[in-house]
Amino acid sequence: MSDNDLAFETFRALVESADRKFARVRDVPAYGRVSQNHFYQKVFRAYTRLWKYQQENRSKLVECGLKRWEIGEIASRIGQLYFGQYMRTSECRYLVEAYVFYEAILNRRYFEGSEGSPKDPGIRFKELRFYARFLLVSVILNRTEMVKHLMDRFMALLDDCKSNFRETNLKEWRQVVQEIVRFTKAENGFAIRPLRYCATTDTHQASLPYVARFHAKRFLKFRDALLTSYHRNEVKFAELTLDTYRMMQCLEWEPSGSFYQKSIVKPIENGDSIDHSGTSGLINMNLAADMTDPNVPPNPRKAVLYRPSVTHLIAVLAAICEELPPDSVVLVYLSASGMAGYNNIHHLENSGGSSKHSKHKVLSQSSQEQSSGSSDSQINGKRESNSYFDSYLWFGPKGIDGSNNLYPGDLIPFTRKPLFFIIDSDNSHAFKVLRGAERGEKAALFLSPLIPVFKNPSDASLHNGSQFTFFLTAPLSAFCQMVGLSPSEVDKDVYDQAENILANAFAEWEIILCSSTTSLDLVWAQIITDPFLRRLILRFIFCRSAISFYCPPEESEQYMPLCLPHLPIPVAPGSVAVRTAVVQIATQFEVADSFHFSDT
Repeated sequence: MSDNDLAFETFRALVESADRKFARVRDVPAYGRVSQNHFYQKVFRAYTRLWKYQQENRSKLVECGLKRWEIGEIASRIGQLYFGQYMRTSECRYLVEAYVFYEAILNRRYFEGSEGSPKDPGIRFKELRFYARFLLVSVILNRTEMVKHLMDRFMALLDDCKSNFRETNLKEWRQVVQEIVRFTKAENGFAIRPLRYCATTDTHQASLPYVARFHAKRFLKFRDALLTSYHRNEVKFAELTLDTYRMMQCLEWEPSGSFYQKSIVKPIENGDSIDHSGTSGLINMNLAADMTDPNVPPNPRKAVLYRPSVTHLIAVLAAICEELPPDSVVLVYLSASGMAGYNNIHHLENSGGSSKHSKHKVLSQSSQEQSSGSSDSQINGKRESNSYFDSYLWFGPKGIDGSNNLYPGDLIPFTRKPLFFIIDSDNSHAFKVLRGAERGEKAALFLSPLIPVFKNPSDASLHNGSQFTFFLTAPLSAFCQMVGLSPSEVDKDVYDQAENILANAFAEWEIILCSSTTSLDLVWAQIITDPFLRRLILRFIFCRSAISFYCPPEESEQYMPLCLPHLPIPVAPGSVAVRTAVVQIATQFEVADSFHFSDT
């Protein structure tokens, strides 16, 4: 056997070994703290060895028939591994590593430069999968220019496949195009700045000493989050919905305020890229070091579930709670339609019922459910258990099957651990019954409005994500959307000044909260020092006040979000400190006439 044949045989053995190890970790659950490190160490070692071997023996392997797309497939697998690790750990360095490998594949044209690839649908579909994966990584990293470039390349490749493989069903890939176009259109509408926590803009110097000196009987560390949404026709790309994407982003650190904006490699069509069609297969891992920041704290781990069944959701929450370190809190974000959903309203309207009558009927039904759920009726000194199972969220196609329903009572057993619930639903208020029903730790609750409020009512049916979630993740953008301002109508200087007004207001509210030692409930006091959770609290205060002044006063109940336990009165919607900020921002955007400031 010649040296070339031996090298090729060794290479094939390394590929098979790495693929077997890859299959083991591919389906490992992306949640929980049970150590799976030995599996990942093995598979990373296998691919590191494989990558190094093909680099050192590239000329021999090429002579024996190694194709460029095979090298690209190995690099793509390594990128998949890094992305999987990011989803399991929330460490952005893994996400950046994935980006580095995918960018190298793109620049070196491993797939498109392969001989015979235009005639081989299998290779072309590998290239399509590569583009889809690279798009997802680029979206999460906020690399907007790269996203646009990849979309153009992806659609051109799909058109090429249509021409060359007329007998092949490309419906799945057309769906990918529709998803990414819809996702980027919805997300880029008000993409003024990234959603991640930026130390230079989200930390307020005026209030920092008050936060640092704040004392409570107990402090909880924010270590884990469970994020999921389940809506019909919701905006999504791959298995990431727009709502969970926004929440996931806002629970991560932005390295030094850099926004991950590294210079993009110019497209090959311009003739500016280096040609890597030779034998070199080196991927410069130092690029990852340039894009990460060792000075920021670790991100909280996030289990992001795509359209889970109720049993799966409960199992994941149970695993997280079981493995939760002492003195830690879990954020649980649930976004789904409820029993009194918009589908019912639209059905009544389409059947001839008036909109006003339909809304009041649904509100009445919801109020009755809330009354029964929050009532203190007792039997033998105990609250009736049925009140916890009267209403639900739908985690299924239509909510007909009871197995698809998540009831408030399903969450009670987990309140043995500290939990922060964000329920974003048209039936969210039904979850008020959790307050007082805890089994060991008092829960914190943010409950969304039952109905969003927009200047243009038709905006509520655009399915561009939840208004409440938008307020919690990009409050000023959500404000503009609510009052009917489009990105093209907002001057950048005006927007920046509004950002400064809001930042100053947040600093003032932080001082108020950290000074309210007697009126601030322990539930909030024990989490307020965490920057992510404190920012959510401040944004909730702004959201609640902005909506309270904007919605019709006579129907405020259905439009208002709730928080339990209550926050101190000095940060109530109509308080001087909060109202002043909303007035200033509305005046800044010249929309003050749309608010009901004179009614208070």
